[in-house]
Amino acid sequence: MEAKAQARYVRVTPQKARRVVDLIRGQQATQASAVLQFAPQAASEPIRKVLLSAVANARVKADQASEAFDERDLVVQAAYVDEGPTMKRFRPRAQGRAYRIRKRTSHITVVVGTPDNQTAGQQAATKGRTR
Repeated sequence: MEAKAQARYVRVTPQKARRVVDLIRGQQATQASAVLQFAPQAASEPIRKVLLSAVANARVKADQASEAFDERDLVVQAAYVDEGPTMKRFRPRAQGRAYRIRKRTSHITVVVGTPDNQTAGQQAATKGRTR
């Protein structure tokens, strides 16, 4: 059983979000949730929401397939952050100049599943996203 959740246009820079996502990749879902709950970074809150959403999606998929579901069996198979659109703003500076301020956004994706469900292709995709 594999389930995915995405949060798009999250107002946190991808570089800061990737630092947090690296903490949970490959961990059990319950343990990853606890790590994110007490992580001091601001990006941990939206990432935790995406993780809990992926777990809920897995529960729904298991119910639809009439399979037994245990949240403790789920593992974070893939977690990555892609860059979203950048909002451009201008800030007044000295002598009439204007500096551009870039407000970056992120697309956060978390895939959870049971360990026996992980295929070779998913392992390769996970390794490719370890930025």
